[in-house]
Amino acid sequence: MCVVAIINAYLRGSKYFSMKRIGILALMCACVVAVAAEKSNDSMFAYSQNLEIFASVLKELNTYYVDTVDVDKTTNAGIAAMLSQLDPYTVYFTEEEAKEFEELSVGEYAGVGCTIVQRDSAVYISEPFEDTPAHEAGLRAGDKIVAIDGDTVLGWPSDRVSKRMRGLPNTSLKMVLERKGADAPFEVTLTRRIIQRNPVVYYGVVADSVGYILLETFSKQAAEEVRKAFDDLRDNHHIASLIIDLRGNSGGLVSEAVDIIGMFVPRGTRVLESKGRIESSNHVYKTKFEPVDIKMPLAVLIDGYSASASEVVAGALQDLDRAVVMGERSFGKGLIQQVFPLPYNRQFKVTVSYYYTPTGRSIQAIDYTRRDADGKAVRVPDSLTNEYRTPRGRIVRDGGGITPDVVIKADTMSHLHYYLYRGHYMFDYATEYAAKHDSIAPAADFYISDADYEEFKAYVASRDFKYDKMSSNQLKNLREMMTFEGYIDDTTTQLLDSIEQALQHNVSKDLDTFRKEIELSLMQEIVMRYYYQRGVVVVGLRNDPVTLAAIELLQSPQRYAELLAEPK
Repeated sequence: MCVVAIINAYLRGSKYFSMKRIGILALMCACVVAVAAEKSNDSMFAYSQNLEIFASVLKELNTYYVDTVDVDKTTNAGIAAMLSQLDPYTVYFTEEEAKEFEELSVGEYAGVGCTIVQRDSAVYISEPFEDTPAHEAGLRAGDKIVAIDGDTVLGWPSDRVSKRMRGLPNTSLKMVLERKGADAPFEVTLTRRIIQRNPVVYYGVVADSVGYILLETFSKQAAEEVRKAFDDLRDNHHIASLIIDLRGNSGGLVSEAVDIIGMFVPRGTRVLESKGRIESSNHVYKTKFEPVDIKMPLAVLIDGYSASASEVVAGALQDLDRAVVMGERSFGKGLIQQVFPLPYNRQFKVTVSYYYTPTGRSIQAIDYTRRDADGKAVRVPDSLTNEYRTPRGRIVRDGGGITPDVVIKADTMSHLHYYLYRGHYMFDYATEYAAKHDSIAPAADFYISDADYEEFKAYVASRDFKYDKMSSNQLKNLREMMTFEGYIDDTTTQLLDSIEQALQHNVSKDLDTFRKEIELSLMQEIVMRYYYQRGVVVVGLRNDPVTLAAIELLQSPQRYAELLAEPK
């Protein structure tokens, strides 16, 4: 299988492979894969044997191969090919990648505190974070980065610019930027410091006595920040119910997830179990601290991007009949990884176990031990999932993520909206808007006026905006197929021509048709420039169907109780 993977990678034009080294790489990979495949009693002999073979191949390759061999790249390619046959979460990290992974895990790094985006041959500030050097220096979304410490960065890829902006804490850097509406480029000096983003992006009261906490990631301090937010909402805003929003949260530290669950269930509650191939991977997780509230009505929001630790929280609170889960079915990552140190500051993240919710169900959706004809791992079909019962007898199922108690489909993005977003039209208009307006109304009160929207339409038209209509593409395919099958004559040609004419672009009309969804993105882009992520969330919550449904549920005690009651 590993040899096939390498050959396929070569045929796809992988940068790691050439015909000259394909045979040797295949042998290297096959030797290492044999270690995992060995099941006989002399497996340790096979393990040692294959390691020796691998080292010998690499030595001879480095000594005798006709061209200079990049040993690091060759070895990394072999390891990557071997691991590609497993799940995508088992990953080898080089020294640099290990450093980046550590930063992601703890949610902190040394830098200036902003995100950047690459467009054409330049890199722009896409969002400065509050209370960071970038924010304090006055950097704005839409600023073009021209130079860093005297070196022009025009033409650099965004990852290279990002690395240049990071560094040791308390070191300084000078940046030259261009801003819309400014007469000339300007220079700022920033001092790098540890940037630790709060995993709680926003919290507040979204309706009468209904609290809301948006958790972005399960990084270090996630549970502590959730607890601080809850304490403030309960003690100072006197909430009677709570929404925990885990949509888009791809997970993080399982320990943080367990501690968050522990805020709402009795101390010592069994909330998670992991089971692996070796004894040390097996573990039962119980809550360790006294809860903050075990009776307050809870709604947990999830979607298809809620994964791993998010599913631990949603699954446990659902299994324990402690919360109503709402939204869309979650991603389905029921695997736990452990990071092992390797020589020379490398690291190896390995899937060591499956996790199981309190009812005993696994929510892993993809079976990586089974592959289809194309070599892709297959999803566990719904027909093969199993039923489990919560303490109150409610039915929950395994094998495909967390299915909400109340399913609410998210709005889909129109084709027009997608092309506007991909082309940065809302982003650029918001940049120009901010250059003309020193301030706007508070995020909760800010709206796009008719005049603003007409101005945006004119802006789109001025850039000669074009986009592909799916209906036009389908008509083109239909015409080609009818021609191929001999159904084209004067009558059908006239009919198709008239349909094509009816489908001609009328951008102004299309912008009016899809104004509601486009306007929301436009408001969020503008508000972000004045009130940052907090403002973006506030604007989004005003018309979010899932949050509105959660508010309605939590304000209906009888319906909430019925959803969590024992089935009749």
